[in-house]
Formats: sequence, structure tokens, C-alpha cells
Amino acid sequence: MSASHPTNTLPSQGALPLPDLHVLIAQGPDSASFLHGQLSQDVVHQSPDQARLAAYCSAKGRMLASTLNVRPHEDAVWLVTDASVSAALLKRLSMFVLRAKTRLSIAGDTSDAGDGVSVWGLAGASLLARLGAAEIESDGLVRAWERGHLVRLPSVQGVPRWLWLGGESDAAWLASLPALPPSTWSWLDVMSGVPRITQATADQFVPQMVNFELLGGVNFQKGCYPGQEVVARSQYRGTVKRRATLFRVDGAGEAGGVRPGQEVFAEADPSQPAGMVVLAAPWPDTRAWAALVEVKLQALGQALRLGSADGPLLTPVPLPYSLETPEGAE
Repeated sequence: MSASHPTNTLPSQGALPLPDLHVLIAQGPDSASFLHGQLSQDVVHQSPDQARLAAYCSAKGRMLASTLNVRPHEDAVWLVTDASVSAALLKRLSMFVLRAKTRLSIAGDTSDAGDGVSVWGLAGASLLARLGAAEIESDGLVRAWERGHLVRLPSVQGVPRWLWLGGESDAAWLASLPALPPSTWSWLDVMSGVPRITQATADQFVPQMVNFELLGGVNFQKGCYPGQEVVARSQYRGTVKRRATLFRVDGAGEAGGVRPGQEVFAEADPSQPAGMVVLAAPWPDTRAWAALVEVKLQALGQALRLGSADGPLLTPVPLPYSLETPEGAE
């Protein structure tokens, strides 16, 4: 069962700072090899012109954080992650550094990271064309730009998006661009279908439960990392019984909105949760919300409700990618 809704009018272009994203900096000659053994992604062979999704998992294969990795030079790796899990991620990774020649810090700690790394979001084809950067068209490409790094994100309903990562003192030029409302960026983020682990959902999902391997966030050839056996077993034994998909939630505004970590219930089996909200944002110019929800596959096609069996109804919205495993991915 699926349903689509017309796209509301969105600002054609704009930029905004993203304080809900932090950058964990690994600096030193062993940074890539250290993170290679901790994350679900190949970091050693990542080039400066690539951005790669990665998961940091518990020993049970549950995602404690999701990251977007950028390698600005050979001896440094930047992990863009949700601000609510950044401190826990830093603390946990620091426990395993041992003799590795790498120094870990959260951008903004001026003792370790200069003036820190600022994260901005940019959206709209005309904006980047105006800046002369329209050639950055492929998802995951990274280009040096204005003393920082411009990272191409997946487009959402024809709206191209980028992250700009750079020193706080180098970000002044972004303030002169048209302002994009935070709610618009959040909606675009949710509608991209790319999950981001927050404090409310940490330790809840194996990567496949939120489509992370479909988006390139798991490298099944790279070797060991925490939780690797569980993640691999889920992939090769076909034990994934849950996936993430998009919904529009009408009437949620009256109930206080939609939040990551909220449970979803199927009307046919109201005694136990059928899923959990991963990300959510207000639907522009309406009283509805957009939600990326991890849900039991057997519950798809049933009436799903937020919070309880008589909560607001979830109406399916198509994902921008297929839930089928790409041929050759295994």
C-alpha cells in the first residue's frame, strides 16, 4: 500500500547552519586504519573526493551512531554525526585507541581543532549554479570549496542538497546567502530516506533494519568491526524482518508532533509495537509530519498508528530508492 502527496512549495534555494550535526575529528597517521576497524565502512581506501556513510555498532550489531565520513587529507578523517550522540561516540571510540597514532576530538574544542569545523546545509540548483559549483552532481562527491569542503547529498524531489564543512572563521560567506528555514531542511532530510541515529534511537537498530546497507553504509568485504558478525549474518541468512519507510502523519500536530524513538502500532496487533520512528519533521505548509519509520515487514500494508492503536494514522509515502538489495551487493 502506498500513497503520495503533492510536494508543497519550498524555497528554491538557501543555506543554514546545522547545529544538530557535530564533527568528530580523527587526526594523526593511524586515523584511517583505526576507524577502519571500528566502523562498518572502508575508511582506509576512502579518497578525499568521497563521502561515505558508516555505522558504529555495539557488539550485538546495533547502531550506536551513524556517520558521514569525509577524509580531507591522508592523516585526518571527519565523522559528521548527530549532536546528541557525538559525546558518547567520542568516549567509546577513545576507549579503543590504545597505541594508535590518532587524536580524537569534537570540532569546537579549540584546544584540539583550531576554531572548529562548522556544518552548513545548502539546497537548490540555482544556489550552487550561482556559486559556480553546479558540477558537483553525483551523490557522495566532495570538492574543496571556499576554504572548506562541499559534500553532495542525495536530491529530494528534484531539490539538490549539499553540506559545507569548514572552519568557523571561513563560514562567514554562507551568512550572505538566502536563508533556508530549518524546518524545510529537516523535511528534506527525512524525505531523503537516509537514517540518522539520535540519542533516542541509539542501540535500537541493526543497520539493515533502517536500510543502511542499501545506501552504501555497510561494506561487507572490509573485515572485522564491532558487531560485524551480527550484521553479516543478517545479510547472508536473510534474517532482516524490518525495514524503514516513509510516512505522512496527519493529526500529529495536535498530539505534540512526531519524535524519533516513538513507537508505532499496527491496528491488527495493538498489543505490541510494530516499529519505531527514526527521523521526523513537520510537513511544510501543513499540520502534518513526515516520518522515516522502521517497521516490521509483515505490518506493511496494515493500518499503522503513532504511539498507540488509536493514535494518528500513518499514510505511506514512496521512498526515493528501492528496498530490494542491489544485484551484486552481497
